[in-house]
Order: sequence, then structure tokens, then C-alpha cells
Amino acid sequence: MSLTELFKHKTVFSLEVFPPKKTSPTEAILPTLTRLQSLNPDFISVTLGAGGTDHCDGTVEIANLIQNKLNIPAVSHVPGLYQTKEQVLALLDRLDSINVKNILALRGDRIAGKQPAGDFTHANELVKFVKEQRLDFTVASACYPNCHTEAAGFVDDLAHLKEKVDAGADHLISQLFFDNQAFYDFKEKTEIAGINVPIEAGIMPCTNKNQIERITQISGVPIPKKFAAIMDRYQDSKEAMLDAGIAFAVDQIIDLVSQGVDGIHLYTMNNSKIAKRIWDETESVFAASDLSKQKANS
Repeated sequence: MSLTELFKHKTVFSLEVFPPKKTSPTEAILPTLTRLQSLNPDFISVTLGAGGTDHCDGTVEIANLIQNKLNIPAVSHVPGLYQTKEQVLALLDRLDSINVKNILALRGDRIAGKQPAGDFTHANELVKFVKEQRLDFTVASACYPNCHTEAAGFVDDLAHLKEKVDAGADHLISQLFFDNQAFYDFKEKTEIAGINVPIEAGIMPCTNKNQIERITQISGVPIPKKFAAIMDRYQDSKEAMLDAGIAFAVDQIIDLVSQGVDGIHLYTMNNSKIAKRIWDETESVFAASDLSKQKANS
């Protein structure tokens, strides 16, 4: 069953990891992956540096571990801005050789002082290229409930998102957000725009103030008053901030699943302990949701 088909049968639960530092061997992440395996994720995505194929070795090796050692579907990030068509094809060939046929097609972050390759200015061009060249690949893409920082506004952002879906994106994974209402409003806008593919909600458990401020500065995602109050109250207690950050993420997930979200994509930051605590608190909610969906489909 393809990942896209999976959304018809259950509330998808997936995870994201990133390669260890270049000074560490790829196998250093295996204990983390093994612990994440116990969460029974529907797939695990692996990030790729925006700099092109010179950054992809670790990603391919980790995707291989996930797909063939842990027997969990792997999704490899493929940013296109600094890659040529030939480089993308070479990367797809490497993934195909290890039976990884799921990718997340992205434009990729801009790198100051580096000239884009010129073949893929926007993600929709990469999506279209991959769907033309690899008919058996499933292609996911990104979306932004709080609007992309470079978009002129929601109308502009949705127009670009529609282009990605029309180019062949099979499903979407959202950027992190802290206000569920922003996601619900976004979903309503996508339906009006005729975007009818599954959309996973991206959730990142934030457990220290510096991490949160760094993430929000990069992503432009606003911090709601409720979470700002948590940071102000517990920022000086590492244990309390950890518990509060996990509780906030759990609350987000329970609300989203109860509202019929297509799936949850948990940005683990390679912290399997936090991911497990969240799964332990929400596993029964996913199970009840899946049972409800199965009854509706029967």
C-alpha cells in the first residue's frame, strides 16, 4: 500500500529525523531509530542539507537503515534549489537502488552567497520533474499553515501550493505550528482552493525557551499567548519546561486527531525519549480514530 493510500484507512503517524553531524558515523543514529521503531510509525522522513548532492550521503544511508533494517517506509527529503536535473536523477537512482521510493520534494532554504543551480526555482518544478521521471515514486511536498515567510500573503501562498499539487504532489506535510486554529483555517482555505490531497499536521515539541525562539525566528511561526505564558512561567526549570512542552504538543495532537486530521508528522529533533512520551500519551487516541475511520469505510 502506498503512503498516500494509507491516509484512506487510518490517521497517519510519522516522524522526522536528521543525519548526525559529519564528525559522527551514520550508525550513531541507529539506537535512536531503534527506539523510534517501537512507536510503530507509518513512515520516517530524513532531512537533507540544502547544499545539494554533496550533503546527501548520510541521508541515503539513514534512509537505507530505516527502509531495510527497521522495515519502516523511509521518506527522503529532496531540496531542488541547488541541484541540477542530473544531480536529482542521480539521487533518485541511489534511493531507488535501496528500494526507497518516497520523497519529500522541497525548494530548499536559500544559502547566503551561493548561486542556485537554476533548474528548480520552485518546488512545483521539482515535483513535476520527479513525477515525469519516476512514475513509481510517491512525492510529498510542504505547506505552511501560517503562510510562507516569502509569500506576499495567503492568496499567493495557496496559489503556489495549488501549483505543487497540480504538478503531482501526492500528499502534504505542514510546517510546525503552535496554534491549531491556524491549521484549521488553513485547511478551510485549501478546500476552497481545490487542494484535495491529504495534509499531515507538523508538530514539534518545544522543551526549552532558546530552542523555541530560534525556531520561531527562522520559520516566522507566531507563538500563541498560551505557549508564551508557559515559557515565561517555566523557562528557569528544565524539568518543568520539558513536561510543559510535551504536554502542549500532546494537547495539540489530541485536538487535531479528534477533529479528523489526516495525519500527524512529529519533528523529533532526534530525541526518541520525548517522541515516546508523546506517543504513550496519544496512542489510544490514534487507535480510537482508526477504529472510527474503519467503521465509516465498512
